[in-house]
Amino acid sequence: MPELPEVETVRRGLAPAMEGRVIERAQVNRPDLRFPLPGRMAERLTGARILRLRRRSKYILADLSTGETLLVHLGMSGRMLISGVTIGGFHHEHPAPANHDHVILDMEGGARITFNDARRFGAMDLMDTASADTHWLLRDIGPEPLGNAFDEEYLVQRLKGRSMPVKAALLDQRLVAGLGNIYVCEVLNRARIDPRRKAGQISAARIAALVPIVRAVLAEAIEAGGSSLKDYRRADGELGYFQHSFRAYDRAGGKCRNDGCTGTIRRIVQSGRSTFYCPACQR
Repeated sequence: MPELPEVETVRRGLAPAMEGRVIERAQVNRPDLRFPLPGRMAERLTGARILRLRRRSKYILADLSTGETLLVHLGMSGRMLISGVTIGGFHHEHPAPANHDHVILDMEGGARITFNDARRFGAMDLMDTASADTHWLLRDIGPEPLGNAFDEEYLVQRLKGRSMPVKAALLDQRLVAGLGNIYVCEVLNRARIDPRRKAGQISAARIAALVPIVRAVLAEAIEAGGSSLKDYRRADGELGYFQHSFRAYDRAGGKCRNDGCTGTIRRIVQSGRSTFYCPACQR
């Protein structure tokens, strides 16, 4: 499942082809993805100008001139791909239609945005822009980890007295937006905190120190174009490469990369998900 850096990378890739431009033609090829698509979706999108392309947690939001906002969630295999424009010195021609091209947006200026999703775990919806924050997929999401509301005092207070493992707490989207399994493993490894420890039993100083580490890991991942595992591609079709910088995730049996540590990364399972950590330095 793409996490915050992957979604932000896609948003940044789409912005030059979409922001400020009119959707000249929208084509919707099926009635549903993970959930039913909104009624008259193609009609409501055609002719609308995209005023702003933004991200909330793992969702891309396109604010339209019609007073509606298009919500996009990539799911496990969804891709938003650009064709018909020059990106990074290479011209991307429109590809032949593919079986899983579910929504196609032909933009003013010649770009085409194709939402392709083989597993159909992605989602799209249209909602009133003025009340977007109350949409059922967005209303309970916590603060953005790169925003001012996510600070040391906030995190210390939210984790105080919590009996759940710290990894599970950081994965809770109600606590902080956009973090997923990959980046929580990376953050806890850099912080040298055992992912199994109860959040409320970790000192306030160590919890506070997580905030700049979270921001650093996410910033580095965005700069690298995200982590390409299985289905993820950037909007230009290229791979991200932060996976080459992993210190913990997917490195079971590898040497811990923390300074002064001679331990070995171990894989365990927490709540059905793989956790990668170093038992020597993560306490």
